[in-house]
Amino acid sequence: MKKYLAPLFILSSLCTLPAIAENIQLGKPLTLTSATPIADILSNPASFDGKQVQVKGKVTGVCQMMGCWMALTDSATGKMIRIKVVDGEITFPGESVGKLATAEGKLMKIELSREEVVARAKQAAEARKQKFDPSKITGGETIWQIAGTGAVIAEE
Repeated sequence: MKKYLAPLFILSSLCTLPAIAENIQLGKPLTLTSATPIADILSNPASFDGKQVQVKGKVTGVCQMMGCWMALTDSATGKMIRIKVVDGEITFPGESVGKLATAEGKLMKIELSREEVVARAKQAAEARKQKFDPSKITGGETIWQIAGTGAVIAEE
């Protein structure tokens, strides 16, 4: 009986060890050595326009249809930026929400017409099952997002 207790004890000890989690690498490997704070990019986006940037933050949203974008939010400032990728090149997992991530890509300026803003707002309202009033949108909009090339989602 004693000869079975030692292996049983060792086996039960192994079962209680936490799983070793690995980070999830998506797309191309990250190449920049440091991240630029999201707030710095958004406070002066023209100086980063068309340039390769790296950002870090908490994943606060992921495209539910195809995983083609994720929203990263800087917890210190609450500033958010969207990382958009070519459909099918990278798929951001929905379970990434709430985790920390680092992403790289080129900052892009996107000019939306009023009609495009209305269409986006209507789609967002429908997804949240909220009422939508297009008359509240009075004009176009400029948005800044990163054309993502790679990301690392930190596993806890």
